[in-house]
Amino acid sequence: MDAIYARQSVDKADSLSIQGQIDLCHRETGEEVKIYQDKGFSGKNTNRPAFQQLIEDVEKGIIQKIVVYRLDRFSRSIADFGRLWEILKRHGVEFVSINETFDTSTPMGRAMLNIIMVFAQLERETTAERVRDNYYQRAKLGSWPGGPAPYGFTIGRLPGADGHLAPGLVPTENIAVVERIFSAYALQAATLGSVARSLNADGIPAPRRATWDNVTLSRLLHSPLYVMADEDIYLYYKAKGLQFANTLEEFDGIHAGMIIGKRDRSANKYQDLKDQHFSLASHSGIIPSKLWLACQYKLDENRQLGNAGRGKHTWLSGLMKCASCGYSVKVNRDKEKFYLFCSGRSNMGVCSQSIHVDLRGLERSVAAELERLLAQCPDEAVQSQEGQELAQELSAIDQKIERLMSALAESSDVSMPYVNRTIARLEEQRQALLDEQSKRQARPRPKLEHLRFEPLEFEQKKLVAAQFIQEIRLADDTATVLWKV
Repeated sequence: MDAIYARQSVDKADSLSIQGQIDLCHRETGEEVKIYQDKGFSGKNTNRPAFQQLIEDVEKGIIQKIVVYRLDRFSRSIADFGRLWEILKRHGVEFVSINETFDTSTPMGRAMLNIIMVFAQLERETTAERVRDNYYQRAKLGSWPGGPAPYGFTIGRLPGADGHLAPGLVPTENIAVVERIFSAYALQAATLGSVARSLNADGIPAPRRATWDNVTLSRLLHSPLYVMADEDIYLYYKAKGLQFANTLEEFDGIHAGMIIGKRDRSANKYQDLKDQHFSLASHSGIIPSKLWLACQYKLDENRQLGNAGRGKHTWLSGLMKCASCGYSVKVNRDKEKFYLFCSGRSNMGVCSQSIHVDLRGLERSVAAELERLLAQCPDEAVQSQEGQELAQELSAIDQKIERLMSALAESSDVSMPYVNRTIARLEEQRQALLDEQSKRQARPRPKLEHLRFEPLEFEQKKLVAAQFIQEIRLADDTATVLWKV
């Protein structure tokens, strides 16, 4: 069936009426034709009832050809027409415009269509570029560039860098949960899993879902939207190669930051920050930079560990290897029984090794040896709380110096006078801490009790085992432990 589409926004003396358009279009149609007409609708968009019905009929396969009096009766937007033509082409529908002698069934008509499509693509790219430039400009001024508010915030109005009120992030009651997450994860024994379990046990819902998991927590902890961005944050990101909308002097330790830019999906989302842009936000941060950076270093260590040892059935996960092919040995549970199998055999078919080692017996044997090794560790003096704080402060200063030098190597934007002044100040602080540490070390201190392996929690056992064991090679019913000591 052929279709005639006619449109007229307003009645004008110099404008062809809808009936006039239909009469002219009848010359190009067959006997079976359906009329679609929109009176009083503009052609600047496709929100027209008869037009929408026409497109629905096209998608149903009812229409074979569309005839219009003039191209602008169908659409005034080249970009819209480009999208509509994709629909027509997909359903094999011809398009004829009488006034422009435009007929897609002829070579000339198809050539004209190609020209229109080129301009449609140019219009789409130009529009996308304007949107992207506007997005970056809003972010440079500290405004929230768009999208839903992150966890712990809602979108309000805050003064931007130019003094005008613009969209910005305003804390909600969930910001207390964010503070809890950062404080909990920074603890030495904490893991993403332990923090998630604690939140779930207290019935605290996660963003857009009922429960917390490692991925949700990792995404939140990586975000600079929560940090009170000071010079340490600048140097941290500068060393990673980010581009900055603000100078070092503007990092006042009050305002938070934003990372914007298109990321390569094949690259690591948090570690590969090439071509990303960092801007200070109009809202204030809530997490001190020292605490935020402590969490980042811990997350970096998690990334280096990768997927090794993620198993939940045994603290030996990641250490067990097949003696024949070298692939990892996995654990399969059937009710209360545990079976070990070579992933090289089960997943890749490159190994014929069967493993009949008793998992719990292997754990008991390895645990006994770990107890013996821990008992042989030399006594060390207990480090007081003050001593631990001194060591942490020394480590923080060393990290600041390292970040400063990394930032200097990455970019010349960091001036040498600033580097020299900062390093001199840090060295003075470092020497004062070393002097204090020497005084405290000279005092008599009680002895440290030996670490016991058996009372440790599951994740702690994993960490201890990884420190002492290189790998465990399994074959048939035998296990060979390769120790690092």
